[in-house]
Amino acid sequence: MPKKLRKTLGDVNAPHVTALKNLINTQNKDIICKWCLGYAAEKILPIFEKYCPGDGRPRNALNAAYDYLGGKIKFPVVKNIILNECHAAARELDAVPAAQAAARAVGQSASAVHTPAHSLGVLFYGAAAVAYERVGIDAAEEIYAKIAEEVCFDYTNALRAVINTAIK
Repeated sequence: MPKKLRKTLGDVNAPHVTALKNLINTQNKDIICKWCLGYAAEKILPIFEKYCPGDGRPRNALNAAYDYLGGKIKFPVVKNIILNECHAAARELDAVPAAQAAARAVGQSASAVHTPAHSLGVLFYGAAAVAYERVGIDAAEEIYAKIAEEVCFDYTNALRAVINTAIK
C-alpha cells in the first residue's frame, strides 16, 4: 500500500518551530509581510515554476499582495486571486506534489498581508515543497523531518535578515 502523501511537513511543537513562532510574535505586520513574500518569491515560487512553466497564478498572488501593501488594490481583490488562482492551481496538481505544495505555500505568504498567522503556513507547505522537490514522495519520515527542520532554520534566518535590515 502506498504511503499517504502529507500536504505539509514539520512539527508545530518542535523547539525550532516554537522559537520561530516566538520571534514572529515580536514583529510587526510589515516585517512579517516583507519576510513571507520575499521568502516565497525567492525560495518557493521557483519550485512551482520549474514544474509549471508559464502558469503565472502563484506569481499573480504575490504581485497582488505587494499591490495591496502598496495601497494599489483592496484586500477582496487579493483574496480572490489567492483563492481562485493560486489555490486553484494547487488543487489541480495532485500528480505534482512539489508544485502543489509550493502553490499552497505561496498562497499562504500572500494571505499573510491579511493575517500574519499565515506566515507559519509558508513554513509547513514550503517544507513539503522543498522536500518533495528534493527527495520525492517516498522518502523515510526521518528525511522529511530533517528537511523540514532545515527549511525552518532557513526561514528563520530570512526573518532575522529582514529584521536586521529594518533596524538599520
